[in-house]
Amino acid sequence: MKRLLLGAGIVLGSLLSVTSLPSLADDNPLKGNIRVVIGSKSTGGDTYQAASIVAEALSKKLDMNFKVDAVGETAAFKALERGQRGNTIMIFHDQSYLGYLYGQNGYDDIFATYKIGPTIAINPGNAFLVPKKSPYNTLEDVIDAAGNGKTIRVAIQPGGVSEIGYSAIKNAVKLKYPGKEDNIVALNTGSQADKNQQLFDGQADVINGSVQANEQYTRLPADDQKAMRFIWLTAKSTTLADAPEAGMGELNRAAMLKLAEPQVKVPLADGSNFAFDKEFFFLYNKDIDPQVVAFLDKSLGQIFADGAIQEEQKKAFFTPDFLPSAQAEAHLKAKMDEYKQVIDALHH
Repeated sequence: MKRLLLGAGIVLGSLLSVTSLPSLADDNPLKGNIRVVIGSKSTGGDTYQAASIVAEALSKKLDMNFKVDAVGETAAFKALERGQRGNTIMIFHDQSYLGYLYGQNGYDDIFATYKIGPTIAINPGNAFLVPKKSPYNTLEDVIDAAGNGKTIRVAIQPGGVSEIGYSAIKNAVKLKYPGKEDNIVALNTGSQADKNQQLFDGQADVINGSVQANEQYTRLPADDQKAMRFIWLTAKSTTLADAPEAGMGELNRAAMLKLAEPQVKVPLADGSNFAFDKEFFFLYNKDIDPQVVAFLDKSLGQIFADGAIQEEQKKAFFTPDFLPSAQAEAHLKAKMDEYKQVIDALHH
């Protein structure tokens, strides 16, 4: 939580005493209702949930209506291009720059095309799973099997959070067994339901999933067609250490930490271990009024300093993750550069 407190402190500084609603209302450059578009069409997914918690907190704090609109990434980016006044803002996650790195249609360089706003939360539950009856008990087993000539089919949604973990596995095979990385094969699918179905049908050896979406299937007996087992959580162990001790379902925090680095090793060329935190953040129109950016930084800084939002996020199995806009941009740029190296390594 050190980062969160540091971020809030930078925003607040001497403003800690100015936390009353009237002071914010007096400075508020926003007028009318605020449309919060998200890069997902699902109202049941983690993007909608993360955005809704923050939108509700801002609505209460500012006595305004922040409404989340699940329009999908293409429509959201287009809406943002018309959002110069600040009445349309966007919340999305790392796919917004990973889609660009992977050359997906509809994705531009977010750092050149938009204004980066604050980070708000991490979903520490991004995961990879195998059927419970799988001969692969660990991710190392998967890497070794590919290195020894087995074709390993991995169900992912291309161009984003699913694929960066897949790329890291493929890169780990390349490092340990040069020339064998093509034994890791992508099955490109869509939603989580589609990925699950690939496993149910025996088409996939490994799938990308999440603690939130897939933990229920890990409780099933091994002879059930839908039974799964976690082999890797991509989050940093420091992020998981901030998760509730009870975890989710029958997977507690101690068990999660055994599924993440450094217990699970996905090596990079420099000898370090790959890890990936799925992080949610604001995006604005490139020409948005700087007063709006500063005001929302200040407002969110006060909301996180109050502490109640962190409890709401943890109940939904998010790790609180506030950084104001300038820090968030630097942090996310560094993150993009790091994952670009992983992607580039597979094309050389």
